[in-house]
Amino acid sequence: QVQLVESGGGLVQAGGSLRLFCAASGSIFSTNVMGWYRQAPRKQREMVAFITSGGSTNYADSVKGRFTISRDNDKNTIYLQMNTLKPEDTAVYYCNLVQIKTHWGQGTQVTVSS
Repeated sequence: QVQLVESGGGLVQAGGSLRLFCAASGSIFSTNVMGWYRQAPRKQREMVAFITSGGSTNYADSVKGRFTISRDNDKNTIYLQMNTLKPEDTAVYYCNLVQIKTHWGQGTQVTVSS
């Protein structure tokens, strides 16, 4: 059983910053991929960024240069530093972990006001 708990969302003005956290617990393998997805109202869920247990990263074009994903393998935690936020970044942000199967967190709301 794997549990993912996100935190750090909130309301911020355009141009501001937020840092999201996702802590994984349970049966966590040493090799996995963790990432962030988001879903805005009336839109499909989309990948934001992911990071392998080895530290390789990948970002959606829309967030490159503004968001940074990182992880602490000892704590089974990933982070998403979001800078220069835009209203179009408003969404529910979900953490996921892929090891054999995909696990999802419950999501955290990020709202960017213009």
